[in-house]
Amino acid sequence: MNDTSEQILNVAIAQVVNRDDVISCKDSVSSPKTSIAFAILAIIQATLIFTIVMVGVPLPQIATEFSLNQADLVLINAAYGLPFSGLLLFGGRLTDRYSGQKMFSFGLILFGLSSLLGAFSPSYEILVLTRFLQGIGAAMTAPASLALLKKLFTEPATFGKAMATWGGVSVLGGAVGFLASGIVTTWLSWRWMFIVPIVVAFLGVILVHKLIPASKFVIQETRPGLDLIGAILATLGISIGSYGLIMSIEHPWSSLLVMAPLIVGGLAIIVFFFVEKYVMHPLLPPGFILNPERLVGLVGMLLAAAGMGLITFLLSLYLQQIRGWSTFETSAAFIPYTLALLTLNRAAGPLVNRFGALRVMTAGLLLGTVGLAMLATLDHSVSYAFGLLPGLLILPAGASLVFSGCAVLSTSNVPLHQAGLAGGVMNTSMELGPTLGLAILMSVASTQQDVVDGYAWAFAVAGIVYLLTALGAIIVYRRSIN
Repeated sequence: MNDTSEQILNVAIAQVVNRDDVISCKDSVSSPKTSIAFAILAIIQATLIFTIVMVGVPLPQIATEFSLNQADLVLINAAYGLPFSGLLLFGGRLTDRYSGQKMFSFGLILFGLSSLLGAFSPSYEILVLTRFLQGIGAAMTAPASLALLKKLFTEPATFGKAMATWGGVSVLGGAVGFLASGIVTTWLSWRWMFIVPIVVAFLGVILVHKLIPASKFVIQETRPGLDLIGAILATLGISIGSYGLIMSIEHPWSSLLVMAPLIVGGLAIIVFFFVEKYVMHPLLPPGFILNPERLVGLVGMLLAAAGMGLITFLLSLYLQQIRGWSTFETSAAFIPYTLALLTLNRAAGPLVNRFGALRVMTAGLLLGTVGLAMLATLDHSVSYAFGLLPGLLILPAGASLVFSGCAVLSTSNVPLHQAGLAGGVMNTSMELGPTLGLAILMSVASTQQDVVDGYAWAFAVAGIVYLLTALGAIIVYRRSIN
């Protein structure tokens, strides 16, 4: 590696991780290599989240180009998250069974190739297919990355610090994706947004394999069973059920297009949990998510992701379609949002170390409740400075705390042989958030005759759910003390 490349990587490391936390890790890999490897893995994780929201700002332009309705736009937004969330558990099990190196490479290469297809999408159908394939690649990559992270940081203290940063980097990826999409769309085209996943994917495969010995990717000697039935049921349940929720935006709940996928998806999930009790090697061991702190962490992760997905999707449409702002102006409106994420992302890790993950997560949920309550005042002429800006500052600040706290809660005290499973479960919550949250809350919004009133109502309902979850976290905290 030449001096220039090394300087660039050092800058990247400084932005995404506290170097002292990484260097304190005792591993066979030298500390500088560990730091660089962590930075690359963090950038890849941020890119996986970046890809969720990168089509957010250009949605009106995509709708015009392909003559799409609102349900079509939600499907473009969710087509990435459906397979991502649906296959993450299976991806985690594959990581635990096979070489993480193989899963990491396969996932990133598929992610990069499908992004290349997306850049040249000739139709709406191909664009949706592209997003779907990206989601499959991401579902294979994310658990392998997290399992590798657990291999890099073998001590609980250093792993906890790394996970706090990891959660912050994830939410930062979403913010950067939204901001960059408006700038790129203004000066070039929405198609250029697919260049970032392409570059990160192929550089990621090359650099990680050079920096980390192949032995680091081997998760365990004894390979667990795959539980194909469980994988199929989980994927069908999450994907088909989410599709039914998306269809409820444009169709009544009594419609066959809504009820059929909801019933099929619900039954698949019920059968999945029943099957998991009896198979020899369950995809999701029944007791894995029943730990109270882990369960609260997973729910908090889902809600934080849902809130971030909601604010970027709804305010993008509101500012452009209702207020007539350009894509560049819309992106500029989110600069304070990004700065809030950057600021709290740097502070979240030390706060988790000092006050504990559960308390930091609870504080973040309460902050998020306040931010959503402010956005619930949305109307046709609300002031940006006094109506939107407070919510754009407070909600992401709270989300940064939630993501960092939840990342630690979701993965702490997990044995090494379940590292891939832990990564799959945590990322499933993160990916289900925008998919389910957006589908449900857009359905809530559609109950109002006025579009803007519907948006405000969606923010209000989200705020109520945040508050209830914060109260649940407080109860769990008190019980853990007792």
